[in-house]
Amino acid sequence: MNNKFIGSNFDDFLEEEGLLAEVEATAIKRVLAFQIGELMKEHSLSKAAMAKRMKTSRSSIDRLLDPKNESVTLHTLERAALVLGKRLQINFI
Repeated sequence: MNNKFIGSNFDDFLEEEGLLAEVEATAIKRVLAFQIGELMKEHSLSKAAMAKRMKTSRSSIDRLLDPKNESVTLHTLERAALVLGKRLQINFI
């Protein structure tokens, strides 16, 4: 059996296939969308109320909460964090 992937981890496989960055970006966006949605629930904020506080449209909030939409900007994330009483922190690890 000459499978070059036996003994390697899934990240190694994704990197060799050129997919690691894309998969990680999708995972990060899903986590962010989930966290923002949970914080909105904690603060009893509807999408309309969140949009009003962020001075944006409800469709922008829909994009923010859509785990598949990767086009959300850092500026939008920062404004959402501030409305929710949080700070956006980004690290390279």
